[in-house]
Amino acid sequence: MSTALATNNKTEITLQGSVAIVSEFFFTAINSILYQRGIYQPETFKREVKYGLTVLTSTDAGLLNYLNQVMGQMESWLLESHVQRLVVVVTGIDSEETLERWQFNVHVEEDDEDEDEKDGSSTHGSSPHDNNDENQRLNTNSSTTTTTTKSKSKSQSSKKGTTSKSIKQVHNEIQAIIRQITASVTFLPLLNEPCSFDLLVYTNKEASVPKKWEDSDPRYIMNSQEVKLRSFTTSVHKVDSMVTYKEKDEWEL
Repeated sequence: MSTALATNNKTEITLQGSVAIVSEFFFTAINSILYQRGIYQPETFKREVKYGLTVLTSTDAGLLNYLNQVMGQMESWLLESHVQRLVVVVTGIDSEETLERWQFNVHVEEDDEDEDEKDGSSTHGSSPHDNNDENQRLNTNSSTTTTTTKSKSKSQSSKKGTTSKSIKQVHNEIQAIIRQITASVTFLPLLNEPCSFDLLVYTNKEASVPKKWEDSDPRYIMNSQEVKLRSFTTSVHKVDSMVTYKEKDEWEL
């Protein structure tokens, strides 16, 4: 999957190799969130070993088909440096309230020094019918899950370089994030109702958006708490993580 070239004790991670690493991390993180937060029944997950950890991966055919479609599109956007962030939104089915937002910000390492200048220069959206927040929706076959992919514009150049970093070091950094997701049950409020999830992918305005996706709002949480998680870098991409959640005394009575 990764196009990484061995160079002594380091590994030269190409753009394509970095995209594969980031995409696999997103897939693993989403599965971990769905399991830990009880969005899908635990018996629909199987144990696998990744990053030196035992992780849980869904066996639900509809969900896997959906995630594979999203990850395929994500890889295409990542190769062109279009992705700004991925957000996993957890919503109460009965209350229709957004209860959690798991946010993973993506930075292209070579472009970080120019990011501040570019943030205010672009208009939001990559579809002609929406010049503000844009969100594309693709439904799974599950009756309890609604999944969405969101794009929000933000300028970013598409420099593609290679650099050297130990794959083991990258995996150790990812391992720390997965461990934090697993430990999230110790600080996040209980989800006292059946929940669905949405996937929001923010891109810049140059991204080509499939027509089958549809608009949706950002699903922000009012009166929320935020916990910053760890980050990892491939030296091509850097991914920062955080989770925002609705305070317990606001919704759990």
